[in-house]
Amino acid sequence: MRTWHEIRGFPLAIRLLLVNQLGVNTGFYLLIPYLATHLGQDLGMSAAVVGIVLGVRNLSQQGLFIVGGSAADRLGARGVIIAGCALRTVGFALFALGDGLAVLLAASVLSGLAGALFNPAVRAYLAQEAGERKAEAFALFNVFATTGALVGPLLGSALLLVDFRASALTAAGIFALLTLAQALVLPAREVTPTGGSVLADWREALTNRAFLAFSLAMVGMFTMENQLYLLLPDGARRATGWDGAAGIVFLVGTLANLGLQLRVTRALKERGSRTKWIAAGLALMGLAFLPPMAVAGAAEPGGAARAALGLLPVLGGALLLYLGVMVAQPFVMELIPAFGRPELTGTYFGIFYVVSGIAAAVGNTVVGWAMDAGGRGGAAWLPWACCLALGLASAGGVAWLHRLRVLPQQQPVGVTR
Repeated sequence: MRTWHEIRGFPLAIRLLLVNQLGVNTGFYLLIPYLATHLGQDLGMSAAVVGIVLGVRNLSQQGLFIVGGSAADRLGARGVIIAGCALRTVGFALFALGDGLAVLLAASVLSGLAGALFNPAVRAYLAQEAGERKAEAFALFNVFATTGALVGPLLGSALLLVDFRASALTAAGIFALLTLAQALVLPAREVTPTGGSVLADWREALTNRAFLAFSLAMVGMFTMENQLYLLLPDGARRATGWDGAAGIVFLVGTLANLGLQLRVTRALKERGSRTKWIAAGLALMGLAFLPPMAVAGAAEPGGAARAALGLLPVLGGALLLYLGVMVAQPFVMELIPAFGRPELTGTYFGIFYVVSGIAAAVGNTVVGWAMDAGGRGGAAWLPWACCLALGLASAGGVAWLHRLRVLPQQQPVGVTR
């Protein structure tokens, strides 16, 4: 109830962006997790071609975040958000209507470019509109995003009972509605000139040593967060022998996020430095991999009772991981705009997400290698240990930067355009 009261306390534009993120994640996750199966099984494409289509989508998004951030700074975040959602509408519709490789590649490029546009733009708009309440706004943003990431796969599974095209058209319809809502509700804001060229803006951000050091120290957060979709679901399936166990991980985490995120953020906001809590959240995320690691490689489940007992350490780890994200992520999002001028908020978010995208790709590759190597060598604990080490290393990096006093200590307030 308190969460809904908090939501009503924000202006209409922020409330729309929260609902927007719920819709974005719902539409994305009801389609993308099933895309590879559609390409390989329904269309009969080879694994290499499937990899190309998926890789093009990921590269289009991760590599162009900086473009979306700069566009938000120069053209206004509102227009970039609307353009991004409109492009994803077209991209997802193409997935439904086209079977040829050229059409599917075009759909991948458009849907990836769409994410590169609206992801940094939404965060820049939210940061500018929220003023002193950035942490609470991003906490609620996390709640809606997590809920969408749970609802999307459930809805996608139901729509696949019809066919893949039903999923793709539904996803496209969601983004079309979001585009219309943003065009009608989001107020336009005057754009303050950045005072230089796009390259000069990028150079200013990329030569900000404190920002780059912080971005590199944060790579562990995105790699560990991605294990909610790779290592933890795999651990749940192995512990129980049941494919549906992965859904329990998401359900438990989403319920915890709904009940605790805003309370955690508000409780910590007034207690000490934000950067200390970011480091603490990263450490907690790393320690989340200890319970599953302790039972990794245990004997296969031999009944419902043993399966349930085997699942408990994985669920405990997932809860700790979600709690670590709840502690760290809102303060990370709050801190990023404080590294530079208000006119470059989108640029800083864009560069931060380029770094995070590269980190997630490399991190998932390492974890995947550790899963394979551990399976072959009888060292099932290896991928969990890698994540534990990465989490503690990231926490140590942020704590070290805090100790050096190179990170922003005071958040800018009341910034609008």
